[in-house]
Amino acid sequence: MDPASERISSASITDIMSTAYIDYSMSVIVSRALPDARDGLKPVQRRILYAMFREGLLHNRSFDKCAGVVGEVLKNYHPHGDSSVYDTLVRMAQKWVMRYPLIDPQGNFGSVDGDSAAAYRYTECRLTNIAEDLLRCIDEDTVNFVANYKESTTEPDVLPAGLPNLLMNGSTGIAVGMATNIPPHNLDELIDGICAQIDNPNIEIDELATYIQGPDFPTGGQIVGRKGIDEYMRTGRGIVRIRGIMRKEEMDNDRDRLVITKIPYNVNRAVLVTKIADLVSSKDIEGISDLRDESDENTRIVIELKRGEFPEVIMSKLFKKTALESSFGVNLLALDNHRPKQMNIKELINCYIDHRRDVIYRRTAFRLKKAEDRAHILEGYKIALDNLDDFIKIIRSSVNRDEAKERLQGKYPLSDRQVAAILDLRLYQLTGMERGKIEEEYAELIKLIEELRSILESEQKLLEIIKTELLEQKEKYGSPRRCEIVPYEGDISKADMTPREGCFITVSHKGFIKRTSDSEYRTQKRGGKGVQGGNTYDEDFIEHIFTANTHDYIFFVMNNGRVYVEKVYEIPEGARTSKGRSIARVFQLQEGEKIAAMICLKEIVDTHHLVMCTKNGVVKKTNLIDYKNFRRGGIIGINIDEGDDLISAKLTSGEDDLVIITLKGQAIRFPETDLRDQGRATRGVRGIRLKEGDEAKAMEVVNNERTLLICGLSGQGKRTKFEEYPTQKRGGSGVIAARTSGVSGALTVFESDEMMMLTKNGQAVRTKVSGISVIGRATKGVRCINLNKGDLLLGVARIVEVEDDDGESL
Repeated sequence: MDPASERISSASITDIMSTAYIDYSMSVIVSRALPDARDGLKPVQRRILYAMFREGLLHNRSFDKCAGVVGEVLKNYHPHGDSSVYDTLVRMAQKWVMRYPLIDPQGNFGSVDGDSAAAYRYTECRLTNIAEDLLRCIDEDTVNFVANYKESTTEPDVLPAGLPNLLMNGSTGIAVGMATNIPPHNLDELIDGICAQIDNPNIEIDELATYIQGPDFPTGGQIVGRKGIDEYMRTGRGIVRIRGIMRKEEMDNDRDRLVITKIPYNVNRAVLVTKIADLVSSKDIEGISDLRDESDENTRIVIELKRGEFPEVIMSKLFKKTALESSFGVNLLALDNHRPKQMNIKELINCYIDHRRDVIYRRTAFRLKKAEDRAHILEGYKIALDNLDDFIKIIRSSVNRDEAKERLQGKYPLSDRQVAAILDLRLYQLTGMERGKIEEEYAELIKLIEELRSILESEQKLLEIIKTELLEQKEKYGSPRRCEIVPYEGDISKADMTPREGCFITVSHKGFIKRTSDSEYRTQKRGGKGVQGGNTYDEDFIEHIFTANTHDYIFFVMNNGRVYVEKVYEIPEGARTSKGRSIARVFQLQEGEKIAAMICLKEIVDTHHLVMCTKNGVVKKTNLIDYKNFRRGGIIGINIDEGDDLISAKLTSGEDDLVIITLKGQAIRFPETDLRDQGRATRGVRGIRLKEGDEAKAMEVVNNERTLLICGLSGQGKRTKFEEYPTQKRGGSGVIAARTSGVSGALTVFESDEMMMLTKNGQAVRTKVSGISVIGRATKGVRCINLNKGDLLLGVARIVEVEDDDGESL
C-alpha cells in the first residue's frame, strides 16, 4: 500500500473505548437481552418462532428435529452460536418455565430437577397453537420486515402478537447496566384487564388490579401478601414472595407427615430436597425421621415427623431456611420503540393495545387493497360479458395478444390489468353459470369493501375487533389460576379488622344501600308501629332488606339477570336512620339495573345450586360453582326476555321442592329435579302458568319443618303448612294460596323466627313469627302491622341467627 494514501489521525484511547462500549451496550440491550413490549419476545425467540413457521412446523403437523430448526435459524436469521439458539428453544417448550409454552416438545427437554435437555440431534419440536396465534396474519403486511444479518432474506421486526405474550409468559434478561424480570400472568385475567382498559383508557391501576390479580406462575404455589404486587403494578418494580404448597397428613402410631406438592417458580426440586436433607443432618431442623422424593411429573416430597412433633413448627422452619419460600424481584423493563423503558402494568398494556391497533389497521388495509384489486378485475369481466360477441370478434380478428389488447382498450374503458385478465379467461368461464358466479362474487366483494372501509374510518370498530379477537382467544386458551394469593400474616386486612357480627343490608327504591348492625332494631310485639328503618328522601323508600354475617359472601341478583358478588363487610356501613350510599358507587352497575334478590352464604361450593324466578314465571337452575370466578363488574346469571324481570333467587341442594307464589294469591309446588342444571347465560323454562293480569311475586324453598308465611299489601298475613300445597308438575297453574287483594311477599319460617316488615313510607317492624296464626290456604290471615293511611306493606325478611367468633348465637 502506498504510504501517501494512508490516513492516520490521533485519538484518545479513552474516547475510542467509551464509544465502542456504548455501541456494544446498545447492541446487547436492543438486539439480544431485552424483550419488545409489543410481542414480549427477544430477537432470538422471535427468529426461532418465525423460522419454524416458515418451515411449516405447525401444531397439527408432524414433529421435526430440533437440529434442523437450529440450523435454519443460524443459516438465515441469528448470527450467534448454536447453544444460545437451542437453549432458548428448550426454555420455550418447558411447561415449568412458560405459563403458556410456545413450542410443543418431543423427547428429553430436561426437568424441574435441573436435568438438561438431550442434544438437538435427538429431540424434536413443533409450534403450539398459541404460538401460531402470535404469528397469525404475518403475511398480510401487519408488521415491518427488515433485512437479515447477511441481507439474503428478511425477518419480522416484531410479530403480530394476537395475545399479550410479554405479560402472559413473562421474560427474564440481563443487559449492560440493566435487567428485566417480568412474571407470567393468567391469560383470562389479562384479557379482562385489556378489554377494561380499551373501554376506559383512563382506568385507574386500582381498578385494573381487580381484573389482573397478580402473577400466575406455571409451577403453582402461593403468593404471600399483596404489597409486592401493588408496588410493581404501580411503579414497575416490586418483590413478590412465593411459597410452595405443603399439607399435613396423619400417619399410624400418632405420627404426622408433611407432603410438599408445589414448589416456588425457578426453584430446583432436587436442590431443595438436598437442602432439607443437609438441614436435618446438621440438626438445624430437628424432628424429621424420614425424607423421600416421590415425585414424577408432579411434585410429591414426603417428610415424616417424629412422634410428638408439631407439624406447624417444622413447616415454619422449612419456609424460613429453604427455598420453599423465595422471592421474585419484579422489574417491568422492556423495549418501547426500540428504547429500554421501565413501565407499570397500565403502560405495558397500552403498548400492547397500540401495537394491536396498528396490526389490525394494516391488516384491514391489506385486505381492502386485495378486495379492491379483485373487484377491479371482476368489473373488467363484467364489461367483457356484457359485450361478449364484440370481444370475441376483436380477439379473433387480432394478429397477436398485443394487438388485441390495444384494440380492446381503444374501444372500452379497460386498464392493463383488466385486459390481461380478460385475455387469460378460459372458454368455459364465458358460460351463463360462470357469469352468475362472477356477479355473485362481485356483490360480496362490494359488501366486504364497504365493511373494511368502515373499519379503517372508525377507531371504535378497530378497538371492538381487538376486544372480539382477544375474547375468542380467552375461550380457546382460558385456564384457571395455578397460583393462590393469600394474605401475609403480618398484614392487617379489612377482614381481620372486621368483627363477625350480625347485620342488616337495606336497599332503597332509588338505589341507596347500607349495612346496619342488627342491635339497632329492638324486638316489638305483633301489631306495633315499629321504628324508623330509614329516612325517606324525595319520596324514596326501603325496598329490600337482608340479614347476614359480616364475613359472608352476598350475591346481589339484579332484575336484568346479572349477578354481583361481594363480601358483606365491603358494603358501606350506616346508621339506622341514614340514607346509605348509592349502589352505582358501590358496584359497576349497568343502566337500569335494580336489585331483585340478595343471597348470603359462607362459601361458594358445587354442592349447591342457584334457582332464579322471573315475573313471567320462568325458572332456571345453575350450579353455584359456575359463579366462583366472579368479577367486580358482575356476571350474567340468566338471560331475561324483553319486558320480563327477575323477582327471586334461592339457594338449593339439588333435591328440594320449590313454591312460586303470585300476586293474585296462586301458588304452585314442584320438585327441583324437574329443572336441569343450565349454564349462566341461558333463559330457563316455565315454572308456573299465569292467568291474565297476574305475575309471580315470590319463590321459596319447601322445608316441612317450617311454614310458609304470606303477607298481603294491606298488612295482613298468615302461616300455612307446606303439606297443604300438593306437589305438581312444573308449568301448571297451581292452587289458591291466600285470599288477598295482593301479595306483598312470602317466606319460609320456623316457629322461633323473627321477621322484619317494611312499608312504602319507610316504617320497619321487627316481630316474632309465633304471633302469626297457622291457618289453611284459602284464608285471609291476621293483621301483622298497623298501616297509616295510604301506606302499603311492601316486603318482609326473615331475621336469621348469626354466630360470633366464640360460636355463641347473637
